Amino acid sequence: LKSGKYAGKTIGSLKAAGENKYTGNITDPANDKTYSGKATLAGTSLKMSGCVLGGLICKSQTWHKL
Repeated sequence: LKSGKYAGKTIGSLKAAGENKYTGNITDPANDKTYSGKATLAGTSLKMSGCVLGGLICKSQTWHKL
């Protein structure tokens, strides 16, 4: 991340998995825990989802470019 509370932290290691879709590992910058995840880019929005327990429990967030 370039600015804000978590500036300088990495949010994941993702590889292309189709048009505007990525899969890999996503790191929660608040606690530095890494999860299996995916991301989808649509215009100025980035939807990121991370899961634990083989996908049993997942959480998603949508980030908007400022």
